[in-house]
Parts: sequence; C-alpha cells; structure tokens
Amino acid sequence: MTSSLETETLGQRLDLGFAFAVRTIWQLLPGPIRTRVPISFVGFALINGFTFSVDLGLLALLYRGAGLPHPLAITIGYVVAFGLAFVLNRRFNFHAHGPVAGQAARWALVVAVNYGALVLGLGSGLVFLGVPFLVARVIAACAEAVWMYSTMRWWVFATRAAPPDGR
Repeated sequence: MTSSLETETLGQRLDLGFAFAVRTIWQLLPGPIRTRVPISFVGFALINGFTFSVDLGLLALLYRGAGLPHPLAITIGYVVAFGLAFVLNRRFNFHAHGPVAGQAARWALVVAVNYGALVLGLGSGLVFLGVPFLVARVIAACAEAVWMYSTMRWWVFATRAAPPDGR
C-alpha cells in the first residue's frame, strides 16, 4: 500500500506546507482582525517579506560585494525580487492558472506604477515635505503593500481559482 506522501510531488508538498503556514498564522490573528483580513493577505505578507530580503541581499552582494554602481545594484535587486514575488504569489498564494503572458504584462504595469508613484513619488514627496527619510520609506512601503496586494488580488490574478475557504 502506497502512502499519500509517497505519491505527492514536491510541488504538492510545497503547496500544502505553504497553505498550512498561512492558515496557522491567519488563525493566530485576533478574531476582529481575522474577519477583516483575507487569508491571501497573510500569504502575500509572507512571500513579499521573503522577496524583500532577497532584494536587500542582492543589493548588498552586488553593491558591496561585486562593486556595481548603486543604481544598477538597486535596479537588479528590485527586478529580481519582484519577478520572484510574481512567480511565488501566482503559484502559492493566488493559485492562478491560465496564460501567464497577460498576467505578466499586468504585473509589469503594476510594478512600474508602484515604483514611480509610491517608491519614488510618495517617498520623495514626503521627504520634500520634511518627513524623515526612514519614516517616509516606511509610509511608502505601507502604501506599496496595499497597492500591490489589491492589484494582484483583483486585477493581475483576477481569473485565479478560488482558495478552498472562498476568501
């Protein structure tokens, strides 16, 4: 007799592990917050927290380690991290199916607007208004999280299959 673990693929085990981690974290949220926070937002936070660390790691490696110019190191880290976020969110968080080309095109537009309007526009605008740069970056990052999650859920991956709990 073959156990289910023997017949599951690595991808299926990763899907189950990610879903378990997300559901566990979501269930730890206080009830009033849990009723307002979709479970896919927890998955988004986990994935994008991970890809942000990839971004920072690449920045350090490319700028400090390889000696690339700062703007080039930032750009490479940003592009790699957002590409990875697209792939991971598509697969594990939003369970998107179908042609990837349209989703990738919408993603590229979302990332471009994010970078121009929020990273550069809002962040720099707040600094111009006298907000300390780190505070401005945190405010911009919060706006980014809302923008990125909303556009992924309701536009980039809008034709996704519904998660098992319907959220």
